[in-house]
Amino acid sequence: MLKAIIFDLDGTLLDRDTSLKAFVEHQHQRMVELQHIDKSVYVKRFVALDQRGYVWKDKVYQQLIHEFELDLQWEDLLEDYMHHFSLHCVGFPNLHELLTYLKESGFKLGLITNGYGTFQMKNIEALRILTYFDTILVSEIEGLRKPDPEIFHRALDRLGAQPGEAAYVGDHPENDVWASRRVGMRGIWKEDDHFAGDFEREYTIRDLIELKEYLEQ
Repeated sequence: MLKAIIFDLDGTLLDRDTSLKAFVEHQHQRMVELQHIDKSVYVKRFVALDQRGYVWKDKVYQQLIHEFELDLQWEDLLEDYMHHFSLHCVGFPNLHELLTYLKESGFKLGLITNGYGTFQMKNIEALRILTYFDTILVSEIEGLRKPDPEIFHRALDRLGAQPGEAAYVGDHPENDVWASRRVGMRGIWKEDDHFAGDFEREYTIRDLIELKEYLEQ
């Protein structure tokens, strides 16, 4: 019987693609030093260099400065990103409806996300979902990153659940689905068109609220 549900953040609860695009457009609008670049060109190049969040923004901004010959320091651009990104965070549809249902149904809730501690916690707070979770593990704070099995075991221990009593919901086939199944959890894929769907998982959801249907089966 399931007693705990653990989630990934980026691409699962946080619509990172939409959030990032909104931030980059706003950054272009705010900074006069970027005005000579066509906004759509700047946004497209930023998103490409970002590689869905797997390249940290110091490298992204250094490359943008080089390519567009910007009279800016990458450190200033990175600080702007760290300070303003959370203001543009958007959750996927039915985010609060699902988390409310899970809490009211008695599930223990956890969240595991790779990333920098302060930055990711600001994003979680911006989505107004902090109070739903019984434990939150951010890789920088924990000193561990998915797909390391230890970070999953650590979350399970804090929730008082055995692997067979828990499900993990995430968008990444390896870091989320495969990694959680490897420790004995049920791996549920939050479908993402970026990834091929030919891999093992217990269930697939397109919309977050579809998890409710799975749990009620």
